[in-house]
Amino acid sequence: MIKVEKPRDDEFNCDALPYIHLLPADGEIIKHLINNFKRTKNFILSIPRKKLEYRYAPDKWTIKEMLVHVMDEERVYTYRALRIARNDKTPLPGYNADRYALYAIGNERKLKDIFNEFDTIRKATVSLFKSFDEAAFLRTGIVNENKISVRAMAYHIAGHELHHTHIIKERYL
Repeated sequence: MIKVEKPRDDEFNCDALPYIHLLPADGEIIKHLINNFKRTKNFILSIPRKKLEYRYAPDKWTIKEMLVHVMDEERVYTYRALRIARNDKTPLPGYNADRYALYAIGNERKLKDIFNEFDTIRKATVSLFKSFDEAAFLRTGIVNENKISVRAMAYHIAGHELHHTHIIKERYL
């Protein structure tokens, strides 16, 4: 499997820094994506069901809504990564995660269905990133008026998942 070195700080917007820095600089981003999903799933399944729809504040997402948000973000970032990896120079727009969450109906879904979808998304993400060569990972594009590399998007996806897992541990349990 190709090693994908951690992106330099000039390859992404500083807003992603907390996510990217949650991952080691071992070049094993594909393994991290695979292992993160397994750990996240096992962790969430260990949480009592009544906690899955708990909000620690009125305007905060529940754990189920957060999982759907992580999946939405992964889809958005893999789409962006595909476009930039294929050398599409079209500047890409941002997206409003809060608006997406409003219409994602996470609390109305069964946890089993959420994880089935998440598993499908993660397998597609891993498959996509495995298809890229070193040059593709190093390509950059413009997203939401900021420069970003494909490898930064891969690290963002994995770090974003870890970020939300940490939030659940700190504020929901």
